Amino acid sequence: MKQFLLILLFSFSFAINAQEIAVLKYNGGGDWYSNPTALPNLIEFTNKNVKTNIKKVPNTVTVGSTDIFNYPIVFLTGHGNVFFSEEEAKNLRNYLISGGFLHISDNYGLDKFIRRELKKVFPELKFQEIPKNHLIYSQTFTFKNGIPKIHEHNKKAPQGFGLFYEGRLICFYDYETDLSDGWEDTIVHNNPKEVREKALKMGSNIIEYAFKH
Repeated sequence: MKQFLLILLFSFSFAINAQEIAVLKYNGGGDWYSNPTALPNLIEFTNKNVKTNIKKVPNTVTVGSTDIFNYPIVFLTGHGNVFFSEEEAKNLRNYLISGGFLHISDNYGLDKFIRRELKKVFPELKFQEIPKNHLIYSQTFTFKNGIPKIHEHNKKAPQGFGLFYEGRLICFYDYETDLSDGWEDTIVHNNPKEVREKALKMGSNIIEYAFKH
């Protein structure tokens, strides 16, 4: 009954705030607030090129708050430790199985922590590499070779991982690419224009996919 009510809450909130996204604030000491110019720039790009009408400044929501149900998509990044309490893990699980979407961008150093914590949320699920023919790579913008490489860390190929619940992609995780670095103001990382555009286009695809599915 409680889960049903949460689904109704999410559906109602989505109808009101369908054009808002939020940064996910977590405990553990990791810098959840990294890349502050990234999401505003991505929102501006997506509004212009995909004709969305997303609020220009993203909100911040904590993992354990029911306010998370106000957003069709939440974004998580950082370099360090992530920790979800039992109640936070339960809340995030309810949000995701009720229609929410989580995008995780590894800002280098996040991987071992986020994999551990998501096991609390979905002990029965494993990250799967997203195939190149998945719809997330062919929204308004097409990426025939899958996720693009944006920022170099370990000279590894970029990968896009996902969690699937009952056949639906509920979480997209960009690894060894750092899409959010490419969304930041040009002066921050001095990425070439074509690299930054690839990052923005891929980020726009993720938002578009999350809104549609």
